[in-house]
Amino acid sequence: MIASMTGFGRAERKEDRIELTVEIRSLNNRFLDVELRVPKNIMAFEQEIKELVRSQISRGRISVTITAKGEEEGAVGLTIDKPLAAKYVKQLRELSIDLGLDDSIKLEQLLNFPDIFMVDNSEVAERNIWAPLKKTVERAIADLKTMRLREGEEIKKDLQARVAGMDAIIKNIEIHSKKHSKEVLKKLNERIRGLTKSNALDEDRLEMEVALLADKVDVTEECIRFKSHNALFLELMENGESEGRKLNFLLQEMHREANTIGAKASDAKIAHWVVDIKEEVEKLREQVQNIE
Repeated sequence: MIASMTGFGRAERKEDRIELTVEIRSLNNRFLDVELRVPKNIMAFEQEIKELVRSQISRGRISVTITAKGEEEGAVGLTIDKPLAAKYVKQLRELSIDLGLDDSIKLEQLLNFPDIFMVDNSEVAERNIWAPLKKTVERAIADLKTMRLREGEEIKKDLQARVAGMDAIIKNIEIHSKKHSKEVLKKLNERIRGLTKSNALDEDRLEMEVALLADKVDVTEECIRFKSHNALFLELMENGESEGRKLNFLLQEMHREANTIGAKASDAKIAHWVVDIKEEVEKLREQVQNIE
């Protein structure tokens, strides 16, 4: 089963006064590239989050956005540097005495000194956040994969229809090519006999030379290889693993065989069919770029 590289996944979880939201977006990319947008109290788990994504997804530009609301957003792992706060109070009191001020120091005044608050990424913080965070990320990844598989099924149907269309064209080329080869053989015989007025023709040699020339315009082998590529293309789409790169390689081989058929056939009708095949190969190539 093939999967699209584009998709979106989302999961939410509320636990112990913390509400987590994880959104994952996936775009086309040759390799796997994971980008994170997370709040400060989750930065300590960036590597673990990336590993979760890498374990489930093989290709694409993955953007993971995590938000945390509730007490945990500002309180889990948050400590106050009390010695530093006491120094600020002492300095403010001394300043009040020096300036002859009688204002008392209030708690809200200390909020102007943000450095007294510290984010603690200790094991306690990990126990509070990591367990629910991991489950939420895993659910978001599962949601993303579901959407990618759903879109992959639509891509698969389109690819199968186009491959079937190319198979039909190849069959037409095979039938027409056999007829065309016989006509070429007949015309070559007539032309040679017309140009040679001597009765001393070596019939065996003549037939051999004409057969060699006719063989050069025969595209049977190329058609057989093309049909083989089509069959393998359909088989790879049924595999459970990521096959985007292999499909792209097969399309290169199809394009090469189409060029050879067009060059050898020397027939206008076959040339038109080859143009149709190349057009389909390019459309397939565009679709394959969306496959994981």
